[in-house]
Amino acid sequence: MSLRRRMCTVAAGAAAAPFVLVMLPAGVANAHGYVSDPPSRQAQCADGTVECGPIQWEPQSVEGPKGLDMCSGGNARFAELDNDHHGWEVTDVASTVEFSWTKTAAHSTRDWQYFIDGDLVAEFDGGNEQPPFSVDHTVDLSDYSGEHTVLAVWNIADTANAFYACTDVNIT
Repeated sequence: MSLRRRMCTVAAGAAAAPFVLVMLPAGVANAHGYVSDPPSRQAQCADGTVECGPIQWEPQSVEGPKGLDMCSGGNARFAELDNDHHGWEVTDVASTVEFSWTKTAAHSTRDWQYFIDGDLVAEFDGGNEQPPFSVDHTVDLSDYSGEHTVLAVWNIADTANAFYACTDVNIT
């Protein structure tokens, strides 16, 4: 093969490489998401309602091992989310509430869980499938009244991690 032909072959391969990479199957996506409505603590940080640390720039990143009961997901960088006296705004809600998740990266989902005072109040099966980037769940809170913090957990199907979001509500 002549030198000129080799150089043309190499050039053609280099030009095609980006297109080939785009066509390859994607690897495991990094899942990221949080409750945006009613506004979770990290949503309040992101929109400037409450003064916060690094969580203000990445509200979708409250990730930790499954099974935790902490608003920060055990992530020390976001410890202010665990502080019940940080000035969180409380949202008035009825006994039935629609929680909206905003995700910046989809991931196979085992389930979503909602807790009040450590009690599981609702669970939604994710079918080990990738959900859309916006997911809503209607949760019955009729057994509770007054101010509570709802811990919402998005359990990922194919990792040991979950995403955590706490929302402060006043159930009327």
